[in-house]
Amino acid sequence: MFSIETDESGSIILLGRLDAASVPVAREFLAEVTTSARLDFSGLDYIASVGLGVLAATQRRLMDEGAGLTLAGLSPHLHEVLSLAGFEGIFAFE
Repeated sequence: MFSIETDESGSIILLGRLDAASVPVAREFLAEVTTSARLDFSGLDYIASVGLGVLAATQRRLMDEGAGLTLAGLSPHLHEVLSLAGFEGIFAFE
């Protein structure tokens, strides 16, 4: 199960598993993001390579517009996955 929503502070909250089945939901939601945003991963259990692709595509689009995503609340495992994928070079981490 996966959900994505914005909290009262404006952070985008990711919950559950971001896998092939949930990528369309994430892609649709993130397509509406037009300014810099904070993604809160504290409730995300798993991210598949297709989920990494959605994040990278969103970051590229936002960077072209002078904005970007900040990744926050990463578990040690997810931080390692994102680091191995080279995301530390294109995303800000909190």
